[in-house]
Amino acid sequence: MSAENALILIVDDNKINLKVLGTILMQEGYEVAIAENGKDAIHEANTNTPNLILMDITMPVLDGFEATRQLKADKNTANIPVIFVTALNEESDETEGFKVGAVDYITKPVNRAIVLARVKTHLELNNRKLLLEKQVEKRTEELKLKNKELEETRLEIIQRLGKAAEFKDNETGNHILRMSKVSRIIAEGFGLNSTECDLILNASPMHDIGKIGIPDRVLLKPGKLDAKEWEIMQTHVNLGAEILNENNGSLLKTAAEIALYHHEKWDGTGYPIGLKGEDIPLFARICAIADVFDALTSVRPYKDAWPVEKAVDLIKSEKGKHFQAELVDIFISKLPKLLEVTKLLGD
Repeated sequence: MSAENALILIVDDNKINLKVLGTILMQEGYEVAIAENGKDAIHEANTNTPNLILMDITMPVLDGFEATRQLKADKNTANIPVIFVTALNEESDETEGFKVGAVDYITKPVNRAIVLARVKTHLELNNRKLLLEKQVEKRTEELKLKNKELEETRLEIIQRLGKAAEFKDNETGNHILRMSKVSRIIAEGFGLNSTECDLILNASPMHDIGKIGIPDRVLLKPGKLDAKEWEIMQTHVNLGAEILNENNGSLLKTAAEIALYHHEKWDGTGYPIGLKGEDIPLFARICAIADVFDALTSVRPYKDAWPVEKAVDLIKSEKGKHFQAELVDIFISKLPKLLEVTKLLGD
């Protein structure tokens, strides 16, 4: 930063010292402001922000150490470099000065060349620091934008893959949308935060992606599956986890978790592992209710849609067996809102 556009605040209770330092700086082309104690210096720094402060230590009202502490504690003045100009020359004084945030120390009586050299050096250093911070801030914003675009692309891919699994299964077109939104509503009722609720909303559409690996003769069979066919059908959860699990991102890892465990049951009678109770990941427990409810109330090639009342009665009857009791209670309490979703996104 050049002298032409730099403002230096000089703080000293001695008018002669103010005059000496002011003359040195003004002759070099700097603008100068003055304060006669630490309190006035803080006011001046907040009123007309200087580029650098030359601060005496021993002053009435508020000394230089405390004034600097307060300046550094205020985000509006924290970045202003402070150089102590003082007759104190004990090592402990210098240590305290650096501790409270000063960048340098000049002893009295001052030397013109030293004052100008230190002022120039710290103005340039601070200017580079501020420039670097702006560059970091700009780059951070650019990365946030790129990450947002990447996340939106990832979400679109997940939704399209989920849709692809539906088409192969002949399920209704809006099943994954309804199921994911119902899952989010239940998650909100359970007390999950907005980030977690968004995660289950965006990860749950992939719960049946593994069905793309199930042979059509099994997946599309209109009648009841025999034991061998049912064994094959159950592998869709493992296939789904395999498809989604080659990624360290939270979204796809959560999607893989839901895909693998959404057919587990609270009482341990589900598949593929037979997990029980809270050993089943929470997101999978939530999605299980949403998935079953939408499947029951939707038309399939092998069945008609159940009335809402009948589907709700079945979920109630599975409280503490297929489903966690607390989640069933939340499902019932949120039923009017859930029905709005199913109506809005009906096929």
